[in-house]
Amino acid sequence: MRSGTIDRAAREGGSRTPNVICTLKGTEEDCIVVGAHYDKVSNGHGAVDNWGGASLLPSLYQGLKSKARRLTFVFVGFTDEERGLVGSRFFAKDLSPEDKARIRAMVNIDSLGLSDTKVWVAHADKAMLEAAGVIARAAKLPVAGVNLGQAGD
Repeated sequence: MRSGTIDRAAREGGSRTPNVICTLKGTEEDCIVVGAHYDKVSNGHGAVDNWGGASLLPSLYQGLKSKARRLTFVFVGFTDEERGLVGSRFFAKDLSPEDKARIRAMVNIDSLGLSDTKVWVAHADKAMLEAAGVIARAAKLPVAGVNLGQAGD
């Protein structure tokens, strides 16, 4: 992912705050983008939705930094999701064709801890979905598929 996107997201995306991007290099340039948003709807509202995922990003980074990695991980704290996906739209638009080709998966972390894990099966990578099921069964954790096709994003 190109440098400079952090500062430009705020200016060009019409936001007062930037996207925050942290890259953890692997042996390959192909990457997994792990994102969450850190904005808020108004004072005191939306803490679980708006900070639940973002607060997990540093822990994921710390947990992976000492491990050998083939793929690069790009952690992104997106700005202004509540204002119409400003940060994530800017991030996606700003990627070069080469950057887009190197993305193997995007994991969006949002609204953690509100219920059992649910996966939007129609939009999930089949191999990752199968791996998540294996891990959930091994850890004896519930996981279910959902169909959000008629409910929007």
